[in-house]
Order: sequence, then structure tokens, then C-alpha cells
Amino acid sequence: MTPARSSYRAIREEISRRIASRVWLPGALIPGEEALSVEFGAARATVNRALRELAEAGLIERRRKAGTRVALHPVREARFVIPLVRQEIEARGAAYQYRLLSSETIKAPALIRARLGLAAEAQLRHVRALHLADRRPYQFEDRYIVLETVPAAKDADFTAIGPNEWLVESAPFTHAEFTFHADSAGAESELLNVEKGAPVFVGERITWLGERPITLVRMIHPSTYRMVTKL
Repeated sequence: MTPARSSYRAIREEISRRIASRVWLPGALIPGEEALSVEFGAARATVNRALRELAEAGLIERRRKAGTRVALHPVREARFVIPLVRQEIEARGAAYQYRLLSSETIKAPALIRARLGLAAEAQLRHVRALHLADRRPYQFEDRYIVLETVPAAKDADFTAIGPNEWLVESAPFTHAEFTFHADSAGAESELLNVEKGAPVFVGERITWLGERPITLVRMIHPSTYRMVTKL
């Protein structure tokens, strides 16, 4: 689908869409500036600006005389790396386990629509999962995936691999919002093996591909959780 407008933003969004929907796979060579200029009816300078922004976001790699390719690991240029829960746990020397608690395709609830700016008919994949370290609860994951942005998530099998790992590999993002706060354990207290009302550490993350939201996830940990990151 060619965008209706030939602005650099429209071109950037369409190329992002093709990468997210796996029309162009990681490592694939994409058409050059001249071919894209013809396709989109835009000046080469306009195409160049769109490609430059995508390269700065880490979605593509541009090399002189070698052409432009989809990045093999698109998230590596993000200012804050999306962590893999499995790697977090194993880095602590613990054994990792994963349990899928529930998974369904739903219409976006009003609160989620408001947070993500979605239309009333938007479809989401809602996944609830538990991550364990040495058989002890480590993180309760409550995630919504926007199927319009990541259509492959509709049929993804999350029984063996969690949505955290699947999205890092399958859904490149351009920017993200992180929120961290303390809270009191609610309905998830039994899953985390803590008393209801006990303090918990909560992380919320929203990622976008251009202007389109990818996922909103709420991650709840026991109060003993320590967050470590490297910049």
C-alpha cells in the first residue's frame, strides 16, 4: 500500500510498516532512493530524509555502495534497551521458567484506548504471563499488543516463548515510554506469593513504531526486585 501523501513522514511510516509486518525481513536489501522516489512520487531529497530518520532510529542500516538493509537487531539503537526477562534472570545466576496464564484477542478496553490513542474497534492481543527465577515468582506480565501495528501477533504462539522475547525479535520500535513506581499488590498477589496489599515494584512500558503504538505492558515484581541498567 502506497501512502496517499509523498511527504517524508508518510514515506517513513510506510517503510516502518513494511518492516514491522515483515514485508522486508531483517537483513533484507530494500529498494534504493531512486526506486523509492519513483514509487512514492517524491523527490530523492524527501526519500533521503525519511531513510535518514529510520537509520537514526536503528530500523535500517545504510552503507555507501552497499545499499540500505533492514537492521538485523533493530532495537539496538534505542536509548533504553528493552530487556529480556529470561536474560535478566539468568544473569543473576538463577534458572528461568515461564508460564502462560491467559491469552485472548479482545476489543481495546476504554482505558487502554485512551492510553494508546486507539479507535473503539481496535483489536488487541491480551497476554498474561508469569516469569520465575529458581521457581520463585519474579515478574507478573500483563500485556496488550496492538494487532493493527503487529498483525503477526494475532496467531503467535506464546505457550513456549513469552511476548517479551517475541516482540523484541519480531516488532522493531522507534521510541518508547517507561514508567516505574511503587504500588500495593492487588489481584496478582497470589501469583507473586506475597500478601495482598504488600509493596510491589511496577514497571509500565509503551512502545511505538513511528506514530503507531505497538504494545502496553505492566510488569509487577515483588518488593525484593532490583532494577539494573547500563547507559
